[in-house]
Amino acid sequence: MANRQLFYGMKVVTHVRLITLLLVLALLAGCTTGGKVIPKPVLEIPAVPEETTVTRFDDGRKGFIITEVVSFDEAVRRDFDQAVIYLHNNAFDQAIELLERVIVTAPEVTAPYINLALAYQKIGQSEPAEKCLKTALELIPGHPLASHQYGLLLRKTGRFAEARTIYERSLMEFPEYRPIHKNLGILCDIYLGDQECAISQYERYNEMGHEDQQVKLWISDLHMRLGQ
Repeated sequence: MANRQLFYGMKVVTHVRLITLLLVLALLAGCTTGGKVIPKPVLEIPAVPEETTVTRFDDGRKGFIITEVVSFDEAVRRDFDQAVIYLHNNAFDQAIELLERVIVTAPEVTAPYINLALAYQKIGQSEPAEKCLKTALELIPGHPLASHQYGLLLRKTGRFAEARTIYERSLMEFPEYRPIHKNLGILCDIYLGDQECAISQYERYNEMGHEDQQVKLWISDLHMRLGQ
């Protein structure tokens, strides 16, 4: 039984016990390109005893820790680690093969499903990707990374109302997860024509971290369109 936790957070954490997870933090938060948040693979399989839990920080940091129950041997961990390497190297077919093998052994863990969904999307297979993301959300309702990726998939396939539902459900459980506020704003702004929703989400996004000047311009443009 491994003893690790996967940190999903909003800011860099300097606590010594989390220092090895800083790289994970930077990638899991996503990167912004042309106004879009790009999903990244989950880099660790979290594993702790007892049960799945969500822990919020109470010391001023913005973020949370999701811990999941999992038991696997070293061969499974090697498969998962190699699959992550394949994802980074755009070797998606090889990543899919390994991740499917990991899921057979550890079907109760969200990370392999989320990464498998990402790999399927990269090769243009949205149906199996959606199935993986639904499974992850059944395991942890509102899971921020699964919801983030699922919302992008739904938006790409023109299912805008469904994407909004996924984002809003996730924010009910994980309001700290900043990328979803931005993507919900984009969805409301460009695809749903709900300008009030867009302003609200963009403003929330900027309030939660360093002000994004591009998002600030979007907010100003929306206020002008609304005559405010």
